[in-house]
Amino acid sequence: MVRVDGRDNGGSLIRVRQLDKKYQRGSEEIHVLQGLDLDVERGDFVAFMGPSGSGKTTLLNLLGGLDVPSSGSISVAGDEITRMSAGKLTAWRARHVGFVFQMYNLIPVLTAYQNVELPLLLTRLSKAERRAHVETALTLVGLQDRMKHYPRQLSGGQEQRVAIARAFVADPTFLLCDEPTGDLDRRSAEEVMELISRLVREQGKTVLIVTHDPRAADRASTVLHLDKGALVEAA
Repeated sequence: MVRVDGRDNGGSLIRVRQLDKKYQRGSEEIHVLQGLDLDVERGDFVAFMGPSGSGKTTLLNLLGGLDVPSSGSISVAGDEITRMSAGKLTAWRARHVGFVFQMYNLIPVLTAYQNVELPLLLTRLSKAERRAHVETALTLVGLQDRMKHYPRQLSGGQEQRVAIARAFVADPTFLLCDEPTGDLDRRSAEEVMELISRLVREQGKTVLIVTHDPRAADRASTVLHLDKGALVEAA
């Protein structure tokens, strides 16, 4: 169950308390997030919606350790990431977070197989073990016959499926998806959202997604609206 009221939830995978993020723009101080509380349990599928500039991507970046808050705390599975050094945070992120972005971020000179293998190069897995993981991941996203294809040889929907395979191949604690369907046609978007839903339903993955698409948000178990630095659960 997702909570945004700040009351203690002992079973939370992700625990956010009094999270603030502000930026300095010239002489103006801009508060993007203000006193935000959030609890997410294992296996939750949460969609964040809200107007452009409301702080959705900022929140995702903070949860994934790509940015640091101005104040407040973020704990994941008992580890308070807001107190980690840059080196420890990099290692933590590699182990615990899978990222899926709107623009896929595949490396064009690498095949689908090689793109998916990249996170595993940071592990102690043998070459044979890496191959088994990559082949399983690409099979789960329906691209076992495209392993040797380069991004330019794939459709947008196929590229995003490769990106999703790369995100979960190392079995991260949770997935963060920033507008994963924003650059796709409707059919491809539906296929990608069905795949993400299957990861939650069949693999027990915890997924947090930022989206402007109500159809994508409908797939989530909880929809939260972010506006003026605060989260409100949809009715």
